[in-house]
Amino acid sequence: MRIAIVDDDPIVCQSLATILTATGTADVLWTANDGDAALADYFREPANHPDILLIDIQMPGRDGIAAAREILRRDPAARILFLTTFADRSYIEQAMGLGAKGYLIKQDVTAVAPALHAVMAGQVVLGSDVIGKLTGAGTGAADDTSSAVPDEFSDLNDRDRAIASLVAEGLDNRQIAARVFLGEGTVRNRVSAILERTGLTNRTQLAVHWLKASGAAKR
Repeated sequence: MRIAIVDDDPIVCQSLATILTATGTADVLWTANDGDAALADYFREPANHPDILLIDIQMPGRDGIAAAREILRRDPAARILFLTTFADRSYIEQAMGLGAKGYLIKQDVTAVAPALHAVMAGQVVLGSDVIGKLTGAGTGAADDTSSAVPDEFSDLNDRDRAIASLVAEGLDNRQIAARVFLGEGTVRNRVSAILERTGLTNRTQLAVHWLKASGAAKR
């Protein structure tokens, strides 16, 4: 795949480019250090359009959100993956609301390559910290439920736990998809997988077991 990297730290751009090139993950077409430069490079000629654009949020001049908005306005087929240190819910919602293909927090560079492959395969990629922000983990009453993971669901990954908790809240697949920025079909498949792994029969059983187990875990 061909990618481009936009980050206000040239060292980050160079490090990512070196790693992704050396591992055979991607060819790096170009790098930029702010949103204005990214727009100029992206639209200089059609050959400069990457398969995926990795972009940071806060940068001098035009930030990542504004740059992504303009790129997607002019090229709706653009695949944009945010890679940033900012886990603010407002940033996440703005980014995904634009139609971005994912949002990762800069913690483990080894997660970037799998995320790129997932985006190329048509998936939406959200880091576990990002899912926690979107489902209310870490704030108020919502945190009480999400932080106490029921034992019978402890082998599920963070995304499936988030989906299970939203099922327990009574949300349907369409509503869950909007909350966690996944396709409705993907959510349907994940719910089926959760039921299979937990040995439950339907969504009602899932909701009841999650709520009962969550209450027990908090006591």
